[in-house]
Amino acid sequence: MLETILVATDGSAHADKALDIACDLAQKYGSRLIVLAVYRHHSMPGSTHSLVGGDDLEPPDAALAKVAREIMDRAIAQARAKGVRQVEGLVRRGPPARTIVQVAKERRADAIAMGSRGLGDAEGFFLGSVSHKVSSLAECTCITVK
Repeated sequence: MLETILVATDGSAHADKALDIACDLAQKYGSRLIVLAVYRHHSMPGSTHSLVGGDDLEPPDAALAKVAREIMDRAIAQARAKGVRQVEGLVRRGPPARTIVQVAKERRADAIAMGSRGLGDAEGFFLGSVSHKVSSLAECTCITVK
């Protein structure tokens, strides 16, 4: 029934709860678990970059990708500690909701698990949460965890 479960994580408390539930389901059904961390593209104009430290600073995209990898690695370690055998990690850059749905489709996920609220900014408050958008756009079952 659930061959592949995609769990989207941003390191928030709700995302950690979603990971716990996804791990329980993966163990029960012998599912493959895909841990996905998505970061948005941010760029700092050259003049601003030079004002705040110039060449000593890591480019914003590289820094965001590094943080996303750390979040993903931590989630993979948690899943393995819970006994999940088939775990794969992915880091992607892009609009979070659309990227999550795209990866779910590419990987033929039977379910997406994610927290109801993450570490998002004010944009989520005004435009709707990522979890709400994913639930609306995804073709598979969505599990939203509080």
